[in-house]
Amino acid sequence: MNVREMMSVLIMFVLVSISHVSALEACPNCGSMQVPYPLSTNDNCGNPRYRVYCNNGSLEFLSAQNFFYQILSINPSAYKFIIRPPLIQKNTCYSSDLDVGGLLLDENSPFNISTHNTVMLFNCSETILLSPLNCSSVSPCRQFEKVEAESGCIDTLCCSFLKDSAMTSHRIRVRVGGCTAYTSVVDFNPDRTVESWNYGIELQWVPPN
Repeated sequence: MNVREMMSVLIMFVLVSISHVSALEACPNCGSMQVPYPLSTNDNCGNPRYRVYCNNGSLEFLSAQNFFYQILSINPSAYKFIIRPPLIQKNTCYSSDLDVGGLLLDENSPFNISTHNTVMLFNCSETILLSPLNCSSVSPCRQFEKVEAESGCIDTLCCSFLKDSAMTSHRIRVRVGGCTAYTSVVDFNPDRTVESWNYGIELQWVPPN
């Protein structure tokens, strides 16, 4: 190998190295929110498998049903972030993502729903009473509906459950004929007031190899 060939190989190695380092860099802030690696808002930063979206200064997660959820906070050391639950439309008791069946994650993506979410379902059909969910008068959903009276969910059949490892980690389902609205609280504490609950849906990711 002559000197020119050696120089060509060296330059190619440097370019590949720079490209690799660049791909591992964290993305720029989205508004005031940092976007830690491996989350990626474009092809030039982060890891493209961990795609999130910066829309007008708001960092958002896109579901498998092409519905955007705002990211409220990120804990990169725990590989987790919290998204805002869908709005419950006033006086209808319908979640804003009802038309797409609720939250659905791509099972081939590195994201899943963590086991720290207490999910509350509203405006349910009576068939839900056959399930092992908490549909009693002391369910947390009863506390929520009294505070959020404008949601239209007051006095509907509601149930709650902890999203544990025995359940699918890729879906929170709502539908007409089942339950039409939901919300979620992260790390639910029954001793806290409804106003101080940590509303959100915690998602976690599998770290890249």
